[in-house]
Order: sequence, then C-alpha cells, then structure tokens
Amino acid sequence: MHQRRPTGPLTPRIGRRRPVARRSVRALRTALVGVVAGAVLLGSAGTAVALPPPPPNPSDSQLGAAQGTKDAAAAEVGRLLGLLAGAEAQLERVGIQAEAAGTAYEAAKEALEMAQAAAAQAALELQAAADEVAAAEARIALFSRDSYMQGSSLASSAALLDSRGPGELIQRAAMLDYVAENELDVLGTLEVARIRQANAESSARATRDERAAAEASAEETKAAADAQLAAQQAAYAEVDAQKAQYEEQLKAAEIQLLQLQGARNAHDQWVAQKQAEEAAAAAAAERAARAAEEAATAARNDPGGSGGASSGSGRYLKPFSGRVTSCFGPRWGVNHNGVDVASAIGTPLYAPISGTVRRAGAATGFGLAVYLEGDDGAIYVYGHINDYFVRTGDRVVAGERIAEVGNRGNSTGPHVHFEVHPNGSMYTGAADPVSWLNARGVTVGACGG
Repeated sequence: MHQRRPTGPLTPRIGRRRPVARRSVRALRTALVGVVAGAVLLGSAGTAVALPPPPPNPSDSQLGAAQGTKDAAAAEVGRLLGLLAGAEAQLERVGIQAEAAGTAYEAAKEALEMAQAAAAQAALELQAAADEVAAAEARIALFSRDSYMQGSSLASSAALLDSRGPGELIQRAAMLDYVAENELDVLGTLEVARIRQANAESSARATRDERAAAEASAEETKAAADAQLAAQQAAYAEVDAQKAQYEEQLKAAEIQLLQLQGARNAHDQWVAQKQAEEAAAAAAAERAARAAEEAATAARNDPGGSGGASSGSGRYLKPFSGRVTSCFGPRWGVNHNGVDVASAIGTPLYAPISGTVRRAGAATGFGLAVYLEGDDGAIYVYGHINDYFVRTGDRVVAGERIAEVGNRGNSTGPHVHFEVHPNGSMYTGAADPVSWLNARGVTVGACGG
C-alpha cells in the first residue's frame, strides 16, 4: 500500500509524561550503592588486594540530619507531584475539549460545503425556470407579431369571421386553441415554478448563511480551545521545571544518605524486583503485539476462514494492542468519543474488518488520522497516529496494517484514540468502541469510563 510520510502535526504536541520522582531517586540509589558496595567487593576479592579502610561510623545526629534533609526534599517533590498531577488532569481535560472542538469544526465545515452546493443547485434551477418562462413569452410574442403583420389583431371571434374560407377558418381556430390551451397554460405553470424556485433559492441562501455563521463560531471555539490548551501546557511545564529543581536537591540528599547508610542488600533486592517486573511487562507487551500480528496475518492469509470473531458483515479482529488509559464517555463537559490505548510509537494498527478508507491524513486535533468505512457500514477512526500506510479510496482487508501508534496533535503521550461510528457518519454518532468490539468477539476488556 502507499506510504505517506507526514510533515508534522498541525497542532502543538504535548510531550511524554515524565516519570515520577520516586523512580529517578531509586535509580540514583541503585547506581550509588552499587559503586560503594562494588568497591568493598573489590577489596575483599582476594588476599593480594589490600582491604580499604572501614567506612566511617556516622553518629545518630549525622544520620538524622541527612534523613531530615532527604525527607524535606522528598516532601517538596511530593507536593509538586500533587500539583503536577492536577496540571496533568487539567491538561487531559483541555486536550479532550480541544479534540472535541476540532471534530465539531470539521462537521460544521462539511455542513457549510453541503449548504453551498445546495444553494448553487437552487440558483441553477431558478435560472432554468426563468429561461423556460422567457422562451414561452417569446413564442407568444412571435405569434402576436405574426398575427399583427397579417392584419389579424382582433378578438378570437372577429379573427374567425375574417377568414376567407373554410380552410383558413379551421387554421385560425386551431392556432387560437393552441395558444389558449398550451402556451398560456405553460406560461402560467412556468411562472409558478419560477416563483417556487425563487423561494427555494432564497431559502438555500439563508441556510448557507446560517451554516457559514455556524462554521465561523465553531472555528472560534476551536481557536479558544487551542489557546486554552497552550496555556495549560505552559502551566504544566512551569510546575514540571520546579519539580525538576527539587528532584536535583533530593538526589543530592539521597547521595549523602546513601553514603552514610550503605544499604547494598536491600537495594539489590529492589533492583532485582524492578528488573523482573519490567521484564514481565515487556514480555507481556511483546506477547500481545505478537498475538495481534499473528491474528492479522492469519486474517490476511485466510479472509474467509473460521478463526476470529464473525458477524453478518464479516470477521472482526483486534485493531490495536496496549493498555487502555481513557474510556468512552463524558469528560469535563464534553464527550470523549473513543477509547485511548497507550503503546509505544510505531506499534501497528490494523483494520478490524474489511472496508474502504474514507480519509487519511491531517486532521484537526488528531494531528494525523485514518477514517475507515467497514463493510458493516460503521466508521472506524484512528487518531494521534504517527504514520499511515493507506490512501483515501483504498480497499483494505481485515487484519491489514493501516497505521501505527503515534503522539501527534492534542496528545498527552504515545497512544491511539480509537472511535466507532455505527451509523456510518464520519464525525457524529460515536458509540463505545470497547462494548462494540467485545460484542463482536474481539476481547478488549472492561472499561469503567
């Protein structure tokens, strides 16, 4: 399939979330204790190496002072972590609101385009009706001129009496009947049609003007939401910078305390446990991604097979892999229209069912997005993607890789925002995608909103 390399997001990106301070402190503790204890081990590795002098035995007051310094720095870091958590929640709120404002702007823009097309069509039909009336009037004027030039500009009865013979009488009677029964009736009918079409054209213009006002209002709302997002990003960055300063102080206090404590064994256990947890998490993520890739490959190789979920419109496959971080439902006065699934940038995204790409590329709020119309009539939306591998109009099969996870647009970290629109609308009618997929045999899990 065609691969389009993006030029960058259309809206400011939010950086990845910083790890909490406790992890960085623990990492520092790992390095320092390892250095201190490693020196002791080197001294005791063999009798040929002289043993270093024993470490100093700090007094209780020294240990208490070092602990107090560390606790004070940790308390300040903890306070700032609380502020940072609040700022991050606000950042998510304004991000979702900006995302919703972008979607509303896209819908208003589409409605304006439809209204403009309708107004143009109404104007064409009005002109056609006017042309028909003018043509009928011209035919009557031509008949009147011919009648006048032949000296027959009398009433119908007088024109008949003025005939020179039976043949001319019949001819004039037929002409009079034609004008009375056809041209005049046609002219009246066309005049009514022209009036009606003029009313329709006026209504279409009014509708177009209303849609233009709505589009302008939606654009203004989007600009305000983007400005609010930028302000919140600045507030988040300010608190984050303060936290970084106190983290440095905390690191210095940790160094002093670790030099006095020499807690090698306890820290080795922590390191081992952390490494085991990270290895288990990495293995689980690798298994999930591998299972998704295997299912997608099986679906591409055997689109009519019995594996996977099925429905009247075809098989369904899991479109993503990762950890659900935000569910469908109301958020801070707007509706979060999809589910957010966090995973590493570049994680593959698949078509859950065969269908046709309706849109692929830049999208307000999402940075980059793909809109897929499934054979079941639903629209599937992938937002904040890093890259996409399809074009508008492409036909894809279930399990085909169409995009990859990214961190573009109004995003607070690497993830995909996934939506389902069962009614087939591009921007409205979103439903809970977790319930939708679970009901079709694709296990995503529960989502508490």
